[in-house]
Amino acid sequence: MKTPLRIGSVDYKRHIDRNSHKFTMSENELRELLKAWFVISLAFAIVLGGLGNIVGSFLVASLSVGLGFIFHELGHKIAAQRYGCHAEFQANNQMLVFALVTSLFGIVFAAPGAVMIYGHIDKRQNGIISLAGPAVNFVIAVLFLLLLPHVSGVLTVVATYGYLINSWLGLFNLIPILNLDGKKVLMWNKAVYIVMLMIGFLVMNLRDIFQLVTT
Repeated sequence: MKTPLRIGSVDYKRHIDRNSHKFTMSENELRELLKAWFVISLAFAIVLGGLGNIVGSFLVASLSVGLGFIFHELGHKIAAQRYGCHAEFQANNQMLVFALVTSLFGIVFAAPGAVMIYGHIDKRQNGIISLAGPAVNFVIAVLFLLLLPHVSGVLTVVATYGYLINSWLGLFNLIPILNLDGKKVLMWNKAVYIVMLMIGFLVMNLRDIFQLVTT
């Protein structure tokens, strides 16, 4: 087996094994996802509200940042499984600890893990799998934005952070450097990359656009 290539939150391994196109998740993978979700949510909760208001901040972070992270990874996983590959998320324990440590200093360096993909994929499939994560974040961001006028109290805070963080997370992962998703998307199709980047900037500014239209 060759050394995996890390692409954003996705690691690709060439292997002759192929799964069906159905969505599958092992108990171990579910535990890995929940562990990463909990730690990332806790890290952002510390940054958002400090240790003095950890319960309320954790609720906000888990429903905004946490859900954005989970569905980003599931986007990669589902896309890979659609191509008949075996795909499974594995948490990076060292980076989860690092995220908690950095949160104590007011920042979060989050690289919680990766979807490990076993199967033969071409450049196009590679690009689509990589694109799936940021695309999911943009969809979630729009859903949170649409929810904003219909909620109040703590749900307003959740929806606001959900919109902002998922917009930012999608755009950040489209940066075409290092192991981020954007690098593989750009290598596959420059036009698709540019369109996706434009969609990301549009989503990021949708709230301001809505405010201008309604005033």
